[in-house]
Amino acid sequence: MLTLIKSYKKALTLNKQSHAIIQEDIEGKSPHPIRQDVTTDSTKNSVSFFEFWPGWIMYAPVVIQWVGLSLWHRSLTLPFLANPSLTLSGMVGVPKSELMEQATGLCKAAILPWVTCKTDQSPTLNQARAWIKLAAEKGITLPFVCKPDIGCRGVGVKLIKDEKQLSDTIDSYPDGTSLLCQKLSSWQPEVGIFYVKNPKTNKGEIKSMTSKFLPIVIGDGVSSLGNLIAKDDRAGQLQHLYYERHKDSWNLIPKKDEVIRLVFSASHSKGAIFQNANAYITDELTQAIANIMQDLPNFYYGRLDVKYSNLDALQRGKDLEIIEINAASSESTHIWDKDAKFLDAIKTLLWQYRTLFNLGAYHRRQGKKTPTIGTFISHLLKERSLSKYYPLTD
Repeated sequence: MLTLIKSYKKALTLNKQSHAIIQEDIEGKSPHPIRQDVTTDSTKNSVSFFEFWPGWIMYAPVVIQWVGLSLWHRSLTLPFLANPSLTLSGMVGVPKSELMEQATGLCKAAILPWVTCKTDQSPTLNQARAWIKLAAEKGITLPFVCKPDIGCRGVGVKLIKDEKQLSDTIDSYPDGTSLLCQKLSSWQPEVGIFYVKNPKTNKGEIKSMTSKFLPIVIGDGVSSLGNLIAKDDRAGQLQHLYYERHKDSWNLIPKKDEVIRLVFSASHSKGAIFQNANAYITDELTQAIANIMQDLPNFYYGRLDVKYSNLDALQRGKDLEIIEINAASSESTHIWDKDAKFLDAIKTLLWQYRTLFNLGAYHRRQGKKTPTIGTFISHLLKERSLSKYYPLTD
């Protein structure tokens, strides 16, 4: 942990009220390029009132719109044609590897090296050793990331530091489960880039960009970890997201100035902080992303989770490392900014699904056939049956 912090050259900003900090630019050349402002002003929100509402509430308007558009287009499954080379357009129950295997050229080069492995009946420690060897052949060395091939919202993501930890992770899954082992990025800063390509003009655009932050607390030598979290304006309202991950050390007192990262996976549902970064989109970045995505055939809608070195490089479209590309089920994640407006968030969600219907309608006119309801249900049930085995996300 301290090694990670040192890689920032101790470029950190402390919250004056508690000990929460926000990570800054890796090389310490400037504050984090798109950093979450930390404030003690009680008139400003630290969490939006709808940010952690149950999904069924936020998506109720989407369901109503879906029914209406299905009647209009005479198809319930039209959105599953938006990315016609992907099963169900990547909506649910589709392996991450299915998409990444289709990447060529610039897109393939931009995606961090990865390899898929399947669990089997042999001793898990033997499997772990074999997987580590296979990963090394792809240039992936410890520590690396291990995550389920089928999954979303950051579920089951583990930072693997040794073979014992990998063995324990493998042991969580039933035989025959496909997992992804992926190289760690060279960079810490991360953005989610929501991308849509017009199939008529073949022109791609960045529709949304979100900066992602990993919440951290700093020990004062007096307070327990639980108390440090409770005293933070934002983390204190989200203790339920952090407790299970840190329950063994919840009542322990971190040393003074000790840095504790609350999450590893930059997933909003797991407690990462999202901030609207649309103001930082440039023509150069848009063109760079369009060039990359041109080498992912028949892909028209989704979000790229991207690591980058610094703001200048990001805006020039340089030093970009793609963690993964989410497809039809992805969101314009700027709506989870603490200052986002509820009606704006709903409008964005409705626009997203109208776009999926429009893309599907276009591809249907080109002769593509819509998937059946049965195909959707089988993939949905497959993902749900696997999700109960997923280990706690790091």
